[in-house]
Amino acid sequence: MRAFPVRLPSGQRYWTVLDDELEVVPVADGFLRHQRFGRDGAESTTKAYAHAIALFLRWCARTGRCWQDGVEHLALFMTWLAHAGPEASGAEAPGSGGAVVLAGPGVAPARSRSRINAVLTAVRGMVVHAVAAGQAPPGLVSVLYEVADDRDLPERARGDEGARMALRLRARHRLREPETVVDRADDGEIVGVLRACRSARDRLIVLLGARVGLRRGELCGLRRGDVHLLADSRGLGCEVARAHLHVVRRQDNPNGAWAKSRRQRTVPLDFLVVRAFDTYEFERMRVARAADSDFVLVNLFREPLGAPMRPDAVGELMAAASRRAGLDAPIRAHQLRHAFGSNLVDAGAGIDVVAELLGHAGVSSSQVYLHPDPARLRAAVDAVPSPREQAGVSR
Repeated sequence: MRAFPVRLPSGQRYWTVLDDELEVVPVADGFLRHQRFGRDGAESTTKAYAHAIALFLRWCARTGRCWQDGVEHLALFMTWLAHAGPEASGAEAPGSGGAVVLAGPGVAPARSRSRINAVLTAVRGMVVHAVAAGQAPPGLVSVLYEVADDRDLPERARGDEGARMALRLRARHRLREPETVVDRADDGEIVGVLRACRSARDRLIVLLGARVGLRRGELCGLRRGDVHLLADSRGLGCEVARAHLHVVRRQDNPNGAWAKSRRQRTVPLDFLVVRAFDTYEFERMRVARAADSDFVLVNLFREPLGAPMRPDAVGELMAAASRRAGLDAPIRAHQLRHAFGSNLVDAGAGIDVVAELLGHAGVSSSQVYLHPDPARLRAAVDAVPSPREQAGVSR
């Protein structure tokens, strides 16, 4: 069992799962196609789900179970995920006929708790879709979920001022994850990477991550018409004041770029980003083959010149700039986005503002930035006046 990309005649792509005979696994393919086209999901989402489902189906095959029986033994699958590394769980690892010894408790787990929970989320989605499509017995849903009431929810989440009690489904198989810590790039690292950039385009990419909070797919999907740098854009048919850009989800980007959020959002631009756009435009004008492209970020230094940048190229340039900056570990594009979210909170922005600027579907995704980091804890303690200062004693 392995995940495999599929390109349709229309040009759209998604990921599916192939068995050992390189034939499509129907139950997995139906769910992944529904996720991509029925729910308007991103190609990257189907890629992650396909790899997770392939892991589950591989475990079922190697333990002599059909996938329906595997659903009834998810606790065993979770143990296997925790202790079976790539040499045992990979597509090229020995099958059910091979002898593989797995290290148990006492050694570092092969996968984190969050990764195991992500795999289980994909498996549950496939099973529920199969039941809805008549490919599996309805009883499997009760194996995956238990009915819970809303008494453990905050009062505001209950509705009707908590007067009524609603029922909801709760996953039976889920590991408790440690509290999420924002893996952000600090301001010194961002400055170091900016200084190590070798082009105006690369500096613009760093600033769009660190001061606008764009994801890689949103960066590479930007069209020139999405960027409004005028003080008054009403002449362009846009009522938003001052410099800003629009993040728009499109399905026809040839570079595979994809905006995660289905909802279009507008993000204001400060003077540093506006100046970076201006400098980049002069650099881009020197490449004649880039003139006809409607994409903002294009290849300027390697073939095919003028073609829109792929999201993977953003990661490559960030890694290269991090090495030149002498950083201990390369800065990833998503760490720049986390830095933007953290800096917004530090500047006093409300959680609703952070969610809107970052394009989160709900404020729950933005709450991770409310947890103070050690520097903010130290600053808060240092800001407390001493007893002498509080009493007005000078010495």
